[in-house]
Amino acid sequence: MTQPLISVIIPIYNVEAYLQRCLESVAKQDYQNLEVILVDDGSMDDSGIIADQFVKHDRRFKVIHQENAGLSAARNRGLDVMHGEYVTFIDSDDYVTPDYVSFMYQLLADTNFKAPLALCSLMNVYPATGRQQNCGDGSQAVLSGKECIEKMCYHDLVDTCAYAKLGKAELYQTVRFPEGKLFEDIATSYQLFMQAEQVACGFSPKYFYVIRDNSIVTAGFKPNKLDLLVMTDQMAREVVAYSPDLAPAVLRRQVYARFSTLNQTLHAADVAQVQAELVVYLRTHKKAVLKNPKTPRRDHLAYLMLSFGLPFYRWAWDFYAKRKGN
Repeated sequence: MTQPLISVIIPIYNVEAYLQRCLESVAKQDYQNLEVILVDDGSMDDSGIIADQFVKHDRRFKVIHQENAGLSAARNRGLDVMHGEYVTFIDSDDYVTPDYVSFMYQLLADTNFKAPLALCSLMNVYPATGRQQNCGDGSQAVLSGKECIEKMCYHDLVDTCAYAKLGKAELYQTVRFPEGKLFEDIATSYQLFMQAEQVACGFSPKYFYVIRDNSIVTAGFKPNKLDLLVMTDQMAREVVAYSPDLAPAVLRRQVYARFSTLNQTLHAADVAQVQAELVVYLRTHKKAVLKNPKTPRRDHLAYLMLSFGLPFYRWAWDFYAKRKGN
């Protein structure tokens, strides 16, 4: 069977300590017909040099250097120049198993290519301790796009991430990452699911997600972290318009976004107003979320901690976060 060309888009920015491992994991894919597009987004360290050296030894790799414009712009640049029939994304501080591409391609093949989108699970990696956390359960299923949105909203195996997915190029004809915004994945993944009548899911960890202390997700609070709320609320509006019965699921995701943002403010200065608004939202929707039988147990626990006040919530979150990384 002829292998179609698959594009792998890797945005790069200041990851010199991680990039070689990422690129080597892609070069070792057992699926050979790849086009690997490295987009150096104005790196100020040696990432660009590492990328330039790597492409000399593998003709499937090519590098684009651009002025810093952000992760979304780098991904979009890759989409603009790709030639593959399918496309997947990998972040440059992460790495993948040798069958990352072939595993998801086979999931599509198992549906006789009726599914335009496949996904796999993550293996969370905590560099400080070396601990790894399997986010999958080993199962496989063909789900509808609607089912994937619902599971994504409840953190039930399906993730919002742009990576760990393999999609037909046509899916991205009307989907681009929002430039100048953080948390761009939540603004795009649901749009892919809305286009897919079938999604081929393999909940085995093929993507190693490296959780760094200074990453976008884990770094301390800045006002642009409120983009998570903007992106999540946009997703909620469009998903409810697409399928009104998903309203309880998207509300749960909106509440999660507020808890996540609150957690990032806990040791920040001059955030009293932000915290007050977050707590008001959480309390307003507490009853609706907690009576939903699909709401994860961790939401119940978060609400319980918050009921004792913000100082106790801060202490409890710090305790949990420390144990999570060990």
